[in-house]
Amino acid sequence: MPSIPNQFNCFRINQEEDKVVSGLQSISMDDVNPGEVTLKTEYSSINYKDALAATGAGKILRTFPLIGGVDVAGEVVESDDTRFKPGDKVIAACSGLSETNDGGYSEYTRISKDAAIQLPDQIDTRTAMAIGTAGFAAGLAIFKMKLNKQTPEMGPIVVTGATGGVGSIAIDMLSSSGFETTAITRKKTHDEYLKSIGTTNIICLEEMEMGERPLERAQFGGGIDNVGGEILSWVLRSTVPEGNVASIGLAADFKLPTNVMPFILRGVNLLGVNSTTLPNAFKQEVWEDIASNMLPQKISQIVTKEVTLEELPDQFQAFLEGSVVGRVVVKV
Repeated sequence: MPSIPNQFNCFRINQEEDKVVSGLQSISMDDVNPGEVTLKTEYSSINYKDALAATGAGKILRTFPLIGGVDVAGEVVESDDTRFKPGDKVIAACSGLSETNDGGYSEYTRISKDAAIQLPDQIDTRTAMAIGTAGFAAGLAIFKMKLNKQTPEMGPIVVTGATGGVGSIAIDMLSSSGFETTAITRKKTHDEYLKSIGTTNIICLEEMEMGERPLERAQFGGGIDNVGGEILSWVLRSTVPEGNVASIGLAADFKLPTNVMPFILRGVNLLGVNSTTLPNAFKQEVWEDIASNMLPQKISQIVTKEVTLEELPDQFQAFLEGSVVGRVVVKV
């Protein structure tokens, strides 16, 4: 196992006179926060939260300076935790990286034992980061839906915000799990992309008639919603009896204008999905279920770009503008 060099590169975020500045830096392990597990980083990814943190468009970091990157996957080089030994492949996602602790945009990453997840044998580090925080949220949603007796026979699962990272991975995972999907998107130009990742049917948001009735025609077995607001309300009103709708995001609105009819007349279940509050053992269980039962099959189509640490600054604006399709992985 190679030793950790005296100096290595990272993408670090700092604050100077109330202004967030970020860029490539050379540091040593003395500059990295404490943790029980040290990785030689292989891959990370870019999430919307990463763009907010690196540009200062959102108040993500709780302390400065911090290395960016909410996700990381790599090989253990040192460990004070007996669960992990040098050579093991480990991931960390949804665990406070680039918020309270240094993140994965670094050639070497130190994480706490509570953040470290043993990578299932079926998943390599690149695929793990193609899934990342976004895909883990999708996997957690499907995991919860299946625990609540969701089956393919109940009908297609509608996925909103379908061209984004969560939506894309959700469609792929659902397809791998035997479900048909209906994708809702405002991007009509991406029909071919959605079909290539397993979408069964596509609805353009601009052409939708959502109606205003307390209950709409029951046409979906369930839903995974990244949008919130009126669309989530419509999905709930359009779900079959005992169907499950998972709420993950609020791209359109944090409010939910709804009524009790879907719940008391159809028994529709609204499931909240927050991957940051899960105990580590539960995260490991979900990752194992992803690997065994819903491993994405269309990663080559969903990963629309692979970049290096040096190329990170050029990528963030596209995330802030909402123009990114699929997932962007970072090869470290």
